[in-house]
Amino acid sequence: MLRQRVITAVVLLAALLAAAAAGRLALDALIAIFIGAATFEWLRLAQHRTALCIAVAVLASVALIAGRALSIAPPPDAVTALTAAATLAWLAIAVRVLRGAQRGAHIPYGVSTGLALLLLAATWFAAMRLLDGGAIYLLSVLAIVWLADIAAYFAGRRWGRRKLAPAISPGKTWAGVWGAIVAVLAMALLLATMAPDLPLLSTLLQQRLPLPLALLLLTALVALSVVGDLFESLLKRQAGAKDSSRLLPGHGGVLDRIDAAIAVAPAAALLDLWLRR
Repeated sequence: MLRQRVITAVVLLAALLAAAAAGRLALDALIAIFIGAATFEWLRLAQHRTALCIAVAVLASVALIAGRALSIAPPPDAVTALTAAATLAWLAIAVRVLRGAQRGAHIPYGVSTGLALLLLAATWFAAMRLLDGGAIYLLSVLAIVWLADIAAYFAGRRWGRRKLAPAISPGKTWAGVWGAIVAVLAMALLLATMAPDLPLLSTLLQQRLPLPLALLLLTALVALSVVGDLFESLLKRQAGAKDSSRLLPGHGGVLDRIDAAIAVAPAAALLDLWLRR
């Protein structure tokens, strides 16, 4: 299993680097393929037929790639409204998840389908907005998610006793959440001091806002990443699935890998719009 995970991770990293080296359109296409794969998996978890899931996923990926290739884009105000709606939806999801942390929760399949379309569309346009600041800028947002996940894992293993949401994801603990927050804030402060010229969202927040507010907003992004992870666990639990799919050997599905990023990206794009207004 570990060997599979490492091989898959290396292949994905190589694909990402190759796409970045090939140019913006290639990178956009790779992201569109990931969005399409996540769409397929989410619709499957919402109990739709496989043929329909494949058709919608392929249509979504092709439409997104074609739109970028032909420079077809919605008005900026529409993108802002979409990312704002997605962020509000994630806040509502957070309330639902926390209320069901001890006794469990259920998301109607119709609601899950609507959320899939809204939140994955918002993730795409958020990623495009963040990529306008450069690949490193987008990676700085993804790095918040990755660092939070890694820190939560190790902090949870070392100090985790009180469960975060035992009825949804028994392995997650409050110690993991606090570990994730501390790690992200510490890294943000370090990078802003050691490499202030790097185009990072965390550094931009600290340069444009009072430090306490900047750190509070970074904490909110970490919290959203946890909510995204918990929400996907809820979707899998009620569908009776261990993973969202088997598309990524050793890792499960694409949705398993980007669930937290789906929750963070729209809010990060909104922050970027606010900071650059």
